[in-house]
Amino acid sequence: MSELFDAVDALIASRAWLPPPAERKRLRTAHGLTTDEVATALGVRRATVSAWESGKTEPRPPERDAYARLLQQLAELYPAPHGAPAPIQEAPAPPTDAPRPKQAPSLSTGPVSDAAAMTNHENTQPTPPPATSAPAAAPRPATTAAKKATAKPAPVPAAVDPRFAHGPLGVLDGDGSLYCAGGLVLDCPVGTVPELVAWTLAEAKLGASRLHRSGKDSDPLIVLTGAAAEQLGLPLVLEDRRAMRLPEDHKVVKQIAKAKWQLTRRGFGPWARVYRPAQGDRRQCVQLAVLPWGALDSRSWGDADQLPPPELARVLSAYAARVLTPRGSTAVAGLELMTALRPPTRAVKDDATGTWVSGPVPGSLTAAVDPAPPEAPDEHPVVHGLYPSAHPRTEAEVLDEEAFDWIRPTELLTDAECAKQFAVGVDVNTAFLAAANRLMVGLGAPEYVKAPRFDKAVPGSWLVDLSGIKLDPRLPSPFTPHGERPTGPAWYATPTVAYAAELIDQYRLQVELRPLVAYVRRDAGPYLDPWYKHLADAYKQTMADLGVTADLSPAAFLDAMAGYKGSDPGMTMVLSAIKSTVKGGIGKLRERPQGTNYRPGERWPALERPTWRPDIRAAVISAARVNMHRKLVKTALATQAGPAPTGSVVFGEDALLPIALLSDCAVYPSAGPSPLDVLPYNTAGKPAPGTFRLGVPPGMVKHEGTRELYWAVDLLEQQHNPARHIKGDDAVDEGE
Repeated sequence: MSELFDAVDALIASRAWLPPPAERKRLRTAHGLTTDEVATALGVRRATVSAWESGKTEPRPPERDAYARLLQQLAELYPAPHGAPAPIQEAPAPPTDAPRPKQAPSLSTGPVSDAAAMTNHENTQPTPPPATSAPAAAPRPATTAAKKATAKPAPVPAAVDPRFAHGPLGVLDGDGSLYCAGGLVLDCPVGTVPELVAWTLAEAKLGASRLHRSGKDSDPLIVLTGAAAEQLGLPLVLEDRRAMRLPEDHKVVKQIAKAKWQLTRRGFGPWARVYRPAQGDRRQCVQLAVLPWGALDSRSWGDADQLPPPELARVLSAYAARVLTPRGSTAVAGLELMTALRPPTRAVKDDATGTWVSGPVPGSLTAAVDPAPPEAPDEHPVVHGLYPSAHPRTEAEVLDEEAFDWIRPTELLTDAECAKQFAVGVDVNTAFLAAANRLMVGLGAPEYVKAPRFDKAVPGSWLVDLSGIKLDPRLPSPFTPHGERPTGPAWYATPTVAYAAELIDQYRLQVELRPLVAYVRRDAGPYLDPWYKHLADAYKQTMADLGVTADLSPAAFLDAMAGYKGSDPGMTMVLSAIKSTVKGGIGKLRERPQGTNYRPGERWPALERPTWRPDIRAAVISAARVNMHRKLVKTALATQAGPAPTGSVVFGEDALLPIALLSDCAVYPSAGPSPLDVLPYNTAGKPAPGTFRLGVPPGMVKHEGTRELYWAVDLLEQQHNPARHIKGDDAVDEGE
């Protein structure tokens, strides 16, 4: 009979009355109790008490009965204020057992090269959970808690993959609290790295769905704070500053091996990947990011590694939801996003055997190919075999498509320009990203052609003499990064030659466009289009979070941009990371060899990636540079009093022309301090067609900074570029 009474008592305790969550917190604070004191008394974690007070979870027996007793006594001491609504009793939802989520496919090999690790993990746009949802119980319960008040809710998509119900990642603190998307906090009861990996795969419900039907789901990411790293036996400082990895005899590395887990060839560094080989379609891999080892580069993320764990989880989850789950630097994310959106292979059915085999995905980069000699950097084997090691290649031997770095000679400044008071800088939003939009690039190996006929629809590298195209000396040449006029035949990417043909046709120049030789790629397509759309949406969405939207007038846009960084520092970090993802992803297309042991002429791991494509990088930068130059010309035409010239590209003295260019920033002399004082806008607020236009979307411009004109002229006289420092805060503008 006593057993029956005990069962009845337990049943009553499981439904012990509790006041609403807000009342629970009021009662605790009224008595001066901290969450730590309540947690200690009840034998639970501080995060658990916070979760009860936020309503994200409900206590379970036996803690529920003790917690109800505490609140009942406090309610007698501190009754609700007179006139306050009576607390409404809410029946707690009974706990349910949820099955463990099915794991995504795992790595298919044992230890792999860094290039293979990068290529084999294309993934995906995470889906953070709604802020109001609590995790279902698992075989080992995961206790949830509310996020600290300093953190704001992360963006939440409408649909959540149940396998990844808790979002793409978690930030683990030293007390075992794992902060996830949407303010969720999981209780992570582990003491070693192998235990953390096993628990993450079994119970954390972290990860993200694939971006392409033929791609792979993103592996869960666990970010370790300094306190968490120490709890797991990791040092706060890596002694090997060159290799940036733990030695093979470190106890944590031994623990991983003893537990039958593996590391990629990159070892256990700031971004460590711990996995087991594939078992059918079961994927077993966890990415770890160690904050005290510099996992989040301040050049991309600012001071994100100094944020409290809840706010860092919000920031990283927003980036993961809009871009990709971080798995390395933002440059790595930019490159892997290309592969995640356009995987190299897919499953196809072999008609002869009836089996499913791997086949190429149309429009993707499916195999690693060697570049044409002019496209390759000096270290590449195809160059090393043609020239002596110390040979400096000429314009006729190397493709030199880089961004503008140009200043106008001071003797070419007009009296009218010198009479103006200000130098105003305008900066193109994510210029490289805008250049990737609808850009046709080669998908395969280059084909050598003698005396080709130029076709702007064919991606390639062309050896052609553009020195006959003369422009106004106050403008830079669009054919060289330094803005000087070419002196003879040189290699150019297709967008540059196409712009030369455009100028010849538009201004009826007496110049014949006749390439000498070319390396062309007949198999072509807009490979970067999904990448552009994905990152453009991420950029615009983040700007909207910061209060800068596409529907603003030019004046309202400038006002919003003046203080947007202070509105939400966390989202400002996300914005910085998105910009770095664009720039770094393009740079990774021509990744150079790394390490002191490399010898020129040797192959390096990056060359084995289908995405090692210096020709695509050159095409993007070429398109960005000529897009900038086209707007410079259109702006000059819109501001001069006379008609457009023919037979030459020369403008009147009243035309608006820049005094300096750096990548995507142009500096103009101006009578006033605002871009509206210099750019050609009509009385209705509309820009002249084809000129610079203020606004949020990629390709439009923002105010970069204003300084006194004499300051800019002084730098010009010293052969320094004022566009590099026009922000006025000693920040260097190196382009986006």
